[in-house]
Amino acid sequence: MIKKQLIMEKALELFAKQGFEATSVQQITDHCGISKGAFYLSFKSKDELILTLIDHFMMQITSDIDHIVKTSKDDRLLYDIYYASYSYFYKHLDFAKIFIKEQSQTFNNEFILKMRYYDKLHEKAILTMIERLYGEEVKHTKYDLIYCIKAFMKMYGELFFSEHEPLDFHLLAESLVEKTNILAKYMTISFVSEDYRKLNEYTSNEVVTKEKLVEIINQKIEEMEESIEKESLILLKEQLTEPTLSPAIVKGLIENIRNHPHCKWISYLLGDYYKSIF
Repeated sequence: MIKKQLIMEKALELFAKQGFEATSVQQITDHCGISKGAFYLSFKSKDELILTLIDHFMMQITSDIDHIVKTSKDDRLLYDIYYASYSYFYKHLDFAKIFIKEQSQTFNNEFILKMRYYDKLHEKAILTMIERLYGEEVKHTKYDLIYCIKAFMKMYGELFFSEHEPLDFHLLAESLVEKTNILAKYMTISFVSEDYRKLNEYTSNEVVTKEKLVEIINQKIEEMEESIEKESLILLKEQLTEPTLSPAIVKGLIENIRNHPHCKWISYLLGDYYKSIF
């Protein structure tokens, strides 16, 4: 076994029993039968080891879900996603309990970025599944449905911490399939729009340049019918390429598009871009 894998495997056993804080590097090396020097050749610190373990688990479940989305038949897809997620979670329940209890120990910027990254990958896979299963039926509610599915996974997963007997994963998955299908069929009021999701992705992941803004605005102008909002977008694009307008006028143009359902994201990006002059 590769030394790094050995350290991860043995450390996982100790973390599951004792927790992150109570487990020392010395205990890990003793459990592995290696020196501290050998440990530090693989990991700079215990925190790096913990993050590597979390990374490993997230990569595994992400890969599994992606594979299921790509290979499962439509009549099994949703069930397979729920069943696989809970099975994997239960398999590593001891570590999951410690992680949830002591995650503040690893709650640094790197950890936050990792979790956001994997969360976006999961959302992407769930969206692909939703569009495949329900198509046009959920055109206006599919983004809400993503959050509903994520909430099901999280809230029902909490049963693992309160139940003393093993849960029936088959029944749980079938129950959630039924609930998800009902929501997909009958949900009509949409809260999470595509523009809202784009805004959310931007705030966590992306710095938008002037060139990117012009590209986004051009695309939106082509999609829109003649209106005050479209005229405002044209003027805002011209302002980006050849600035001539006062800050007050720019702010007014952004306000013109702010309440248009397809311009919320652009108004946010422009507001952020011009925040130094407002």
